[in-house]
Amino acid sequence: MQKSKYMIFGGGMVAGYAAKEMVERGLGPGQLAILSADDAVPYERPPLSKGFLAGKDAEESIRINPQEFYAQHGIELKLNCEVSGIDGGRKMVRLRSGEERGFEQLVIATGARVRTLEMAGIRYLRSLDDSKKLRAEAGGAKRALVIGGGFIAMEVTSVLAQKGVATTMQMREDRIWAKLFTPAMSNFFEGYYRARGVEFLKQAKTTDTRGYDLVVAGVGVTPVTEPLAGSEVAIDNGVLVNEYLETNQPGIYAAGDVANYQDTLFGKRRRVEHWDNAVSQGQHVGRLLMGDRAAFVHVPYFFSDVFDLSYEFWGDPEGADEVVERGDMTRSSFSVWWLRQRQLVAAFTMNRPGEERDAAQRWIAAKQKVDAGKLRGTGSMEG
Repeated sequence: MQKSKYMIFGGGMVAGYAAKEMVERGLGPGQLAILSADDAVPYERPPLSKGFLAGKDAEESIRINPQEFYAQHGIELKLNCEVSGIDGGRKMVRLRSGEERGFEQLVIATGARVRTLEMAGIRYLRSLDDSKKLRAEAGGAKRALVIGGGFIAMEVTSVLAQKGVATTMQMREDRIWAKLFTPAMSNFFEGYYRARGVEFLKQAKTTDTRGYDLVVAGVGVTPVTEPLAGSEVAIDNGVLVNEYLETNQPGIYAAGDVANYQDTLFGKRRRVEHWDNAVSQGQHVGRLLMGDRAAFVHVPYFFSDVFDLSYEFWGDPEGADEVVERGDMTRSSFSVWWLRQRQLVAAFTMNRPGEERDAAQRWIAAKQKVDAGKLRGTGSMEG
C-alpha cells in the first residue's frame, strides 16, 4: 500500500493554501498527496460568482498556485479522485477504484455541496465548471430568476443584471438577507438593486419558472461528510474539531467549509462557509502539519462585491442587544456595529474611513467594550 507522510482529502482552497504554506516551511518532495474529486487544480472560489462569472477573470488567474507548482515541489495531486472511505485506525483511505492509500497525518477538506431544489432545469453555483456553464448561458439569456436572498444570490443577481439580463430575485423572507442584514441595510440594498433593474418576489414559497430562460438557485450548502461514514471521525454539522483543528482521531484534522471548530474567541462552535475561513484554516493546518502547534484564533470575516459596491463583515451578531449605525444609510457609505453588553461582536463597513475597518477587526479580537453614544457620533473612532 502506497503511503504519504501528509495527505489532504479534498482539492479546494484549503488544499491550495495548505500546500503553499507547507512548501514555504520546508516541505520535502514526495511528502504530500492531495486527493481531489475536482478536475482542476485548486482555485479561488470568490471569482466564480464575481469576476470569472462576469467574464473579467481567466481560469489561470484564479488558481491558488500555478499548475506546475505541485510537480515542481514533489506534491502528488490526484484529480478526479474519489475517496469512498477512511479507516482512522489503520490510517488509510479507500478510493472508489478500490485502491488503498496510507497516511501518517490527514486533513479532511471535503468542503460543502449546494442544497438543491426538487425542480428540473435549475442552475447552481459551486464549482468552476458551474460558473463556466452559467457564464455561457447568461450570454444568451433575456430573463433570469435567482432563487435565494443571501450572499451568493446577491452576487449572481448583480452580475446577471450588469450583463443586461432582466433579473428577478425570489426569496422566502420578507427582505433581502434577513439572517444577517438589519432592516435598514436590507432596505438600502433592495433600493440599490431596484434602481438597476432588479425585481423582487418576497415571501415566495413556491416557484413558477415559466417565462424565465435562466433559473439559478443559491439556497445554501451542506458539508460533505458521507465518505467519513464508519470512520469513527466525529460528525455533527460537519467534522467536529477542537481549537487545533484536530478531530477525535489521532493524526486526523479537518479544515474549511466542512470543519465545525471550537471558536475560542466567541466561546462557541461554528462552521464557516466563506473564503477567508478556508484560506486561514488552510494556512493554519499547513503550519500544524509542519510542527507548529497553535490554536486557531480568528475573527470570522467575509467580503462581497455587488454592482459597483464592495463591503466587508467581521464577527458574529448573534445575541447582540444593540445596533449602532454610522454614516448615511440611504447612500453607499455607512457602517453597522453590533454590541452585546457593550462588547463589539460584529461590524459591517462599506466605503468608510480606514480607521473604521481597522477598529472593527481589532475591537472584536480584543473583546472591546464600546460606548454606543460615541460610536454613533461623527468623530474619530478613537475619540
